[in-house]
Formats: sequence, structure tokens, C-alpha cells
Amino acid sequence: MAGNRSFTDYVRSRFLDDLYPAAEEYVEQNWEGLDLDLRNIHQVGEVAMSDMTIKFVSVSDLPDLKIEFDVVVDAEIGVTEGDYHYDEYDICNQWLSIRCTGDLASNLDDFHIISITPYQKGKKPKPLSDALVPYIYKDDLDKVAVDFLRKYYPEALKTPMPLDPSKLAERMGLKVEVRDITEDLSIFGQIYFHDAEAEFYDSEADELVKTSVKAKTIFVDPKAYFMRNLGAVNNTIVHECIHWDKHRKAFELERMYNASASRIRCETVGGIKDGEKDATDWMEWQANSLAPRIQMPLGMFKTKAFELIKQFQRELGTNELIDVMEPVIEALGIFFCVSRQAAKIRMVDAGYEEAIGTFTYIDGRYVKPHSFKKGALLKNQTFSIGAEDAAIQSITNPDLIPLVKDGSYLYVDAHFVLNHPKYVAQNIFGETELTDYARTHMEECCLVFDLSVRAGVRERYHTECFLNRDETSLIRFEIAYGQGYQHASPEKQRKLLADTIAETQRVLNELPNNLVGSLQMVRKWKNVTYAELAERTLLNERTLRRVMNGEEGGSLNTIILICLGLHRPPPISRHIISKSGFSLKYSNNDHAWYDHMLQSRYAHKMDENRKFLQEHGITPL
Repeated sequence: MAGNRSFTDYVRSRFLDDLYPAAEEYVEQNWEGLDLDLRNIHQVGEVAMSDMTIKFVSVSDLPDLKIEFDVVVDAEIGVTEGDYHYDEYDICNQWLSIRCTGDLASNLDDFHIISITPYQKGKKPKPLSDALVPYIYKDDLDKVAVDFLRKYYPEALKTPMPLDPSKLAERMGLKVEVRDITEDLSIFGQIYFHDAEAEFYDSEADELVKTSVKAKTIFVDPKAYFMRNLGAVNNTIVHECIHWDKHRKAFELERMYNASASRIRCETVGGIKDGEKDATDWMEWQANSLAPRIQMPLGMFKTKAFELIKQFQRELGTNELIDVMEPVIEALGIFFCVSRQAAKIRMVDAGYEEAIGTFTYIDGRYVKPHSFKKGALLKNQTFSIGAEDAAIQSITNPDLIPLVKDGSYLYVDAHFVLNHPKYVAQNIFGETELTDYARTHMEECCLVFDLSVRAGVRERYHTECFLNRDETSLIRFEIAYGQGYQHASPEKQRKLLADTIAETQRVLNELPNNLVGSLQMVRKWKNVTYAELAERTLLNERTLRRVMNGEEGGSLNTIILICLGLHRPPPISRHIISKSGFSLKYSNNDHAWYDHMLQSRYAHKMDENRKFLQEHGITPL
């Protein structure tokens, strides 16, 4: 379909010859009731319309393909002087509203003028846009979904149940067929509004073949079952059903411009479109937004979600909502036959903000579930940030740099977290991770970042930008520290930070002014044996002993490895490096990344840090 077709333009081109004489006759017969601004006329003589311009058309919806529409026109009216003592002529303008009806099924051949009245200013409801797409506002989506179900699938409003898309299509008089559409699944579904000769990909012949298609047919590509999932297939069928119910009038308008048009096809696309949305974009937005709400009507969804929450809390022996959120979402997706991501987003719609921190993938890695106080995050803010973005921000962002340099915050589990035992701990494998308390109080201990869609695309709506960060997401983000501080009390933050910084400062004040003495003091302070440090750094123990005892100088890489192995805050590592005779040069890209690790990843295991460097193309230590 073309992006934008104008019903106003169509009316101008086709019906002006019908509208003009009707308006002309109305003016001649009803001029006394018009508010004519006659400044030069002493006595009205002859009144006649001299010109008319169609300003816009306001369209109301009717059953089937019938419409009612008000054509608002600007009538130019000429008035002659009726008093023979004067020779005056005046021109004034009057806006008129011409109400018409017609049936799009018959190409508006039954066009009929119902009435003509003076145009009344003020906002009036316009159920259909100029492209004949219904106006559906975000706040009304659930209501529209309920109305749709009342019409076609009322039982889904009485008890929680999976919606059978094939049954839905059948009730709407539509037929679902599974067949190859394209070779690469670039089109995963399409609906035909009219009989047509269409081209489809024949996998056996490896070529496009022409096929006769009947109107009211929905096609789903079988590859969607294997490359996507059943939830995606079900969503596709419901999506096409919505097009039939909501967008037939827009399609018939397209047919008035292009008689060969026969279908709406739904493409597999990633990202978010730049610029203003056209009519096709709005239709896709409506179908995308309504489909999960139809498959998971809010009232029944809440009922099932509550049931599953209680079930999993009993089974897992916990009262914490975050502990059961992922299995609940997984179970909801299976029950309603939708994707996990759709179930997650619906949980947020249902008021469970805990769902935001579930099934999140950063850098392709799973991030453990986390929760936070209601309202802690503004629209398009996040606690989770990828490693590359974390490195860039900690090196370049002037607001973040001091928080990282003094060791106040560590980069752990894709979050910048307050460096305190209450929030950071090591598991039985020696891996640094968030504590259970931190995971359920993110607003108290983690920094907040502003999230936006990368250049070339723009924000469309909240869930697309913020929640759709699963392992299959094609959306790319810009993430920047936006001075989003925690919601813990300032007093509490200051005390925790003061404790951490005071301990670091005490050690710094006691460190000797030489490399060997500093290394030995820190090693003994943390009660780390040479064998343990060798294991942590992946260095040969003999080499490690010689460097730490001053028997050989080592290299910058060795000194960095030892600093990382000692797991000490940045000020201590900077002191050790400064006494080694080496220095980090920030003009060197590798050094900048090493510095980031010393600042934000010093609590991580060495194999994690090596992998981190390898993934980002940095020379390994």
C-alpha cells in the first residue's frame, strides 16, 4: 500500500461538480440565515456564490464499508446593492459543512448529499483519519481490544484462555493458509482484500510462481514456525485479522487510487522508523499494539498472572515477586500461546513493574532479574548498560568519571553498583555479582542511564525502546549517564560511600613510596597467597614472586594483571602503577580499556576480563 492516500483529495477530484451546485443552491435559498459580513451594502440585492474551495473532509465510521463524511467548504459569496441610490458590490466568505454518505464497497457510486449547514467551529470527534484509518489512542487500546473480542470471541472475556487464531479468522469469514511467501521470510504474513493474481516463492522450484488468490485469505509463511515460534505465528494471524476489521476502508481508498491493489503485507523489519508516521505506519502500529491485547485481554491476563504468581511462590518457597517473575512470564507465554517478550510487556501493562528487569540481554548475555521501587525509572531510563557503553561512559562522561575513579561504583552484572558489601559479593565460584538485596533494591544502589535509539532510527513508543531488549532484539541503543542518582536517602549513601572511601584512604596513606613495598603490603592486607594470586592473574607463580619481590621489573601488563588480581579500588592500583615506572597513556586505545577495567572491573575474575577484552577487539593482557 502507498503510505498516504487523501480522502479529501479524492473528494475534490471526483465530487466537486456535485458539491458546488448543491452549495450554490443552499446559499441562494438560505442566505438570510448566514452570518454575512456586509460592510459596504446598505440593502441586500442579489446573493450568489461566486466560488468554493474544499478545505477538509471529516469522516465518520459506519457498519461494513459505509461512511458518512462532512465536506467543509469555504464559499465565496457575492452580494449586490439593492438600493438604487448606491452602486456597491461586496464579497464575503462563509464556511459550510456538507454532509454526505457513500459505500466504499461500490466505489462511492452511491454518493449522496444529506444536508448542508453553516460550519460550526470547535473540535468534533473524527473516528477516521483523512486516509480512512481509525483514530485509536494509546490509552484506548485495551478498550478497543475488548470491543473486538465482544464482537468475535466473547468467551475470552469470561475466563482466561488461549485464543485460537484460526477460529477467530473463521468467525470473521477469513481463511488461513500456510505457504511460502518469500525465500527469506522478509514477509511473514499478508491478507488479501480482493481476488488477485499473486506471486509466491516456490521452494521446490526455487522461483516465484503466479497463483490465483481469493479475497479474505490470510497467508502465513511456514518458515515462521521454525525461524520464529508458534507465538509469533499466532500473533501474525491475529494481526491480519485486525487489518481486516480496522483497515478495510483505508484499503478501499487505496483501491480508488490504484485498482490493482489487493493486499496488505506485513514485513519482517528491525529497528524503528525515522520521521513522521504515514497511514501504513499507523495501521501497522495499531495491528501490532492490538494483537497482544486481544490475545491477552487485560482482565483475564491479570487473573491468570495472579494465579501463577501464587503457584510459583508456593513451589519456590519465596514471597519475593522478582524471584518468580521470570517463571510466571514464561508460563503466561505458554498458556496464552504468545512470545515470552509479549507476555513480559503485558505484565508491565498489568502494573507489574518487576517485569521490566526480567529476560534482559545486554551484549547478548543474560542479565539476572532485578527489581526496583515503583517510579524509580523514568520513561526510557535503565539500570542496565553494556560493557562497551560502560567503558566509553566511564572514560568520557565527566559526571560519571569521578564516581568510577574513586572506586565508589563497580561495573557488575551489566550495572554500575555502589561498591559496598551490602550490594556486591563474590559467589562460590569467586565471581563478583550483585547481592540478592541489591537485585531487589536497584534504585538504592545502581546508577541510572538514559536510553535512546541509535542514530538512523527514533523513539516510537515506550515498550519498543525500553523493554524489547531480548536475545533477538534488532534495536540498537545509545546509552549515556544522565546524572540519575539512586533513590536511597542521601544520608545513607554518604555513610556507605564514606566507609568504603575511608578504608581505601587509610591504606593509601600507609602505602610505602615504592613498588615492592606497596605490592607486598596490599597482598598481606588482603591475606592473598602467591599461589592464590597466580591463580587469579593466570601468571606463572615463579614470575609473580620475582616481580613482587623486586627481582625483576616485569612489564606494564604484568603490573596491571597483579593490580586486577589483588581486587583493589582504583586509587590503590594507580599508586602501584605510578611506582612501577610505567604509565597508562590515554591516547592508546588499549590503555584506555585497561584503565576502565582497573576502575570498574577490578573485582571481576581474570578470565572474565580477558574475555571482555577479546570481545571488544582489545589486545589481551
